[in-house]
Amino acid sequence: MIDKERLKGKKMCAVVREKYIDPFTDFGFKWIFGTEENKSLLISFLNDLLELEDKIVDVTYRNLEKLGLNIVDRKAIFDIYCVDEKKNSFIVELQRSPQKYFKDRSLFYTTFPIQDMSKRGDWDYELKKVYFVGILDFSFDDLRITENKKRISRTKDEKTYLTKVQLCDMDTKELFYDKMVYYYIEMPKFKKAEKELSNHLEKWLFYLKNLENLDDIPKTFKDDEVLENAFDVAEFLKLDKERKFAYQQDLKARLDYKNSIDYAKELAEREGMKKGLEKGREEGREAGEQKKQFEIARVSLEQGLDIKTISLITGLSLEEIKNLQGKKC
Repeated sequence: MIDKERLKGKKMCAVVREKYIDPFTDFGFKWIFGTEENKSLLISFLNDLLELEDKIVDVTYRNLEKLGLNIVDRKAIFDIYCVDEKKNSFIVELQRSPQKYFKDRSLFYTTFPIQDMSKRGDWDYELKKVYFVGILDFSFDDLRITENKKRISRTKDEKTYLTKVQLCDMDTKELFYDKMVYYYIEMPKFKKAEKELSNHLEKWLFYLKNLENLDDIPKTFKDDEVLENAFDVAEFLKLDKERKFAYQQDLKARLDYKNSIDYAKELAEREGMKKGLEKGREEGREAGEQKKQFEIARVSLEQGLDIKTISLITGLSLEEIKNLQGKKC
């Protein structure tokens, strides 16, 4: 809770002109899907997405402070971790920026629910189901990788915005284990207009992608109690004073963060690091991309960005950036 004394006499830090809050901010996503009073919205979204035989009836939110809530430290906007009445676990991650090891991170996050299931004394290692949902504000181009004996080829489908991942037998392609399920939603690839929406999940994705820029509830959403409630919850003017202040702080931080990243990349591109990246062999492209990230890091250091933020921008490790910082000195 924000200290009320901080609100007295303090100017709002960002001007909000839109009717609805931005769900791709820390506050926006948490308020819509991560609060006890609005958990019916999360339940609806998960039931639409996960194709469960037994629909979720209720969820209990779990504390994620051990993973950190700071956007720089976590390199994410917000995580939701909850369990349903059958003790199945759900992690929902809204990822704004591309990250080099995001798939690794997805797997790492799902180890926390597994650890929570462990029992002292006699235990037969039976696990409940764990679902990871990644809502990505970028195209995850290397997500679908098919292996060949001599090479790895990447397939890019500009229309495939939803990917479901499970363990399977590589020879028979049969499902091997059904208790670990990963869903990745690439929001830039979801381009359907209102009249093209064919199911309730697509309405949710349309809501997430377009909410900030809408002036009213779309016609096809009216008479849908859940989605009407989702729009009502997201109205900026209906937030209390403290929540308005928290959202505006969050919105300003996001805009400042984006401007810093864009400016660092622009300066790096001016110095020619982008030239030739799309030419030559795959090895050459990879080497050029790495060189570009080091150049972005160098420029970012000159702009005074901290090393954790630079790590998020470039995908470089903290150690690599510290070494680069040392060479500057």
